[in-house]
Amino acid sequence: MTAFSYQLYSSRMFPPLGDTLQMLADLGYAEVEGYGALLDDPAMITALADGLKTTGLTMPTCHVALEMCQKDPAKVVDIAAQLGVKTAVIPYIHIDDRPTDAAGWRAYGAGLEEVQKRLAEDGIALAYHNHDFECVAMADGTMPIDLILEAAPSVYLEYDPAWAVRAGADPAETITKHGGRILCAHLKDIAPEGEAEDEDGWADVGHGTMDWPGLFGALKSAGTRHFIMEHDKPSDHHRFARRALAAAKTF
Repeated sequence: MTAFSYQLYSSRMFPPLGDTLQMLADLGYAEVEGYGALLDDPAMITALADGLKTTGLTMPTCHVALEMCQKDPAKVVDIAAQLGVKTAVIPYIHIDDRPTDAAGWRAYGAGLEEVQKRLAEDGIALAYHNHDFECVAMADGTMPIDLILEAAPSVYLEYDPAWAVRAGADPAETITKHGGRILCAHLKDIAPEGEAEDEDGWADVGHGTMDWPGLFGALKSAGTRHFIMEHDKPSDHHRFARRALAAAKTF
């Protein structure tokens, strides 16, 4: 049976954290995924660790800033030990830091490979999480996500098919090409055009336009191990968490 996870970023607007963790455990989630803001304060890390212990939830993956991984890998390892994290996920490249050509994307990937080598010394894996901009072909026809992975052969992909669709890409192509590298995937859905504008056009998983039954099957066949519910701006996080999990169980 698949153990479903939940990206805690989806509930950032609905404190307190302890209540969110209990809600997720009560709904039947087995895992959660942390994000950067939860790692900024030692007291928050302690509260998160305590909440995981109390609810029985685990956190095998966590978003961690690239800067922390590069400048203070020992801190990343310490946080991972406290929270039980096995894979650190690089979540985002700020627009000012994004490469503009193929050489730049390859260099970025090579930098990730170096980070992975350091973290691997302490048993921590590294993954990269895409948004839309990595899934837009450049003038020479190459795709940034492909260049990153080619230059970082030891780094996994945390694939977000919905962002790829928003970029105009076909997720099936990436799953076919990099399926063995997709350790984890974000289950996110897109509302029909003109709907859910107060939620930035996102929908609860299984209630939007994404072919999640098909994508889920392809990802699972490729070996993806962690399926993580995410909604960037839900108006009601309990509704989202409940409906997403119920839908995913039918895929």
